Amino acid sequence: MKVGVFAVLFSDLPFEQALDYIKAAGCDAVEIGTGAYPGGAHCPLDELATDKAKAQQWMKRVTDRGLEISALSCHGNPLHPNAAIAKDHHETFVKTIELASMLGIETVVNFSGCPGDHPGAKYPNWVTCPWPPDFGEILHYQWNDVAIPYWTAQNALLKSKGVRVGLEMHPGFIVYNPESALCLRESCGECIGVNYDPSHLFWQGMDPVHSIRLLGQAGAIFHFHAKDCKVDELNGKLHGVLDTKSYTDELHRSWIFRTVGYGHDAQVWKAIISALRLVGYDGALSIEHEDSLMSSNEGFKKAVAFLQDCLISEPCGQAYWA
Repeated sequence: MKVGVFAVLFSDLPFEQALDYIKAAGCDAVEIGTGAYPGGAHCPLDELATDKAKAQQWMKRVTDRGLEISALSCHGNPLHPNAAIAKDHHETFVKTIELASMLGIETVVNFSGCPGDHPGAKYPNWVTCPWPPDFGEILHYQWNDVAIPYWTAQNALLKSKGVRVGLEMHPGFIVYNPESALCLRESCGECIGVNYDPSHLFWQGMDPVHSIRLLGQAGAIFHFHAKDCKVDELNGKLHGVLDTKSYTDELHRSWIFRTVGYGHDAQVWKAIISALRLVGYDGALSIEHEDSLMSSNEGFKKAVAFLQDCLISEPCGQAYWA
């Protein structure tokens, strides 16, 4: 496994300067945003997706520094009930697939999306409980009329391009936990897997080792985000973990995102890395910094050092019982 970073963290820097900084910090891989919610400051997608020579020159800036691209990321909502947003995020996704295919990059990262509650809806509607019965009707519409037809078509496109998509399990979208991820994969095809980000699972009360083993044995872990989360004991016990307060209201929130090691200790992270190794994942641990208590540089550097200390640099070899 390699330590990497989701390079949108350094969107304020010119591309080559960001790459130099990332390499000097000790990373071996970069995940690059191409548009939608992360933006595409370092990737002129429209230009690169239609010009292979320019795309190769762009990628050479990465490889010349001894870095590899772990994934191209266009986290968006292609199922958005606002047709303009859905079209923009879908087209960005398709162009990102084209660029990845052109450059031999195996993985694109995205969200599963969330539709509205009916064809005329204005906003997405994330359902979190089965009753009253209206919610069951919404879920039936969202999955059977919108999500499954869309992702079945995208699976066919991905397969034709030799690319796969890692969907980040994120509350607010139809895929938010291992069960929903595997349901979409089983319904739509094996080019659909997950970008495993434990931070979103921690606050929902899931055990990352158990879910990594479940997803890994299904061959569904395509990429990994190294991001932590801390549940506030007092606020969590008072109010529960469904929290709509601003991420900047750290004092009153039930949980906040943290740099790796500041939500859970090294023992937890070593268990996560070992579980990834156990199920055959050998890709990047891509640092995503969203810790509002640390500057980008501080959080990034601490995450690199922490992961390098936790990482098992070499596999132990064939087990004696194999």
